[in-house]
Amino acid sequence: MVLPDLNLLRLFEAIYRLRNVSRAAEALQMSQPAASQGLTRLRLALGDALFVRAPGGMRPTPRAHRLANVVQAAIISIEGALNETTSFNPASAKMTVRIHMSDIGEARLLPTLMTELRRLAPGIKVQTYPLAYEQIVNALDTGKLDFACGFLPSIINTPCIPLFQEKYAVVVRRGHPMEQRFRKLPAHSATQALSQLDYVAVRSHPETVRILQQLGLEDHLVLTSAHFLALPEIVRHTDLGVIMPCDIVERFFSYANKYHVLKAELPQNILTVSVYWSKRFEADPVHRWLREFIVETFQHPDLRGLREAPKSMITTGAAP
Repeated sequence: MVLPDLNLLRLFEAIYRLRNVSRAAEALQMSQPAASQGLTRLRLALGDALFVRAPGGMRPTPRAHRLANVVQAAIISIEGALNETTSFNPASAKMTVRIHMSDIGEARLLPTLMTELRRLAPGIKVQTYPLAYEQIVNALDTGKLDFACGFLPSIINTPCIPLFQEKYAVVVRRGHPMEQRFRKLPAHSATQALSQLDYVAVRSHPETVRILQQLGLEDHLVLTSAHFLALPEIVRHTDLGVIMPCDIVERFFSYANKYHVLKAELPQNILTVSVYWSKRFEADPVHRWLREFIVETFQHPDLRGLREAPKSMITTGAAP
């Protein structure tokens, strides 16, 4: 049996409700002949007359009576789903957003993100998933992730918008043997002197390894930790250095004046942090609101606490 399409079901519902083909056609803004043809198609598809002429209008058959509640509920459900996103209200929304971030990304992004999100959309929850880079695009395309945030140069042909730039620095403990020496060296000489240090890195933050490789110092990486939160204590109690974003250094490594930033020039040490998403979902109004919220929160930090809601913006699909 060929199932009726949604327009035929709307016609059935209108005839059932109004008991008149002409009035149903008028209500649906279609011609009376088109409504009559539609009713004929319904009768053939369902193998039932559905409506018979009677004094005062069309009388539903028992089959039509049984179908009516189901068809009406289906139309309400379908139209509700189709219209749901057009009336998206962040202040009353209840949903969960799934975002790829490294643990360092969480420390850098989540405090600001959650402060603004709780103010504008308190019913929206956030879950973070630190996926392997090669899994991110598929997770975005399948909807397992809504967004990915970070410095992700391996992700190409995926829509993204830059959020901000990060500068990297070398950090050692206060009182480190190299501290005084670096104070006296010019920047280019200090960069060469980095070869006298050994380093610790976080497995989820490969930018440190990349910079060490560009300096020819990958053999000086003697400790790779699984957890970012271990780094401050490791650096504080050893002579190991760490290469970290300056913002993270200011937030987590400056406590009690126990750390020192070495004056040294690092190769390509300014990296762009972006938000990525799947083109499959970018036209969805809910997704668009969330995307614009993330972009405005980090591109325009001076407006934090002042904005009411992101306005519509044009997104681009080019990778950096």
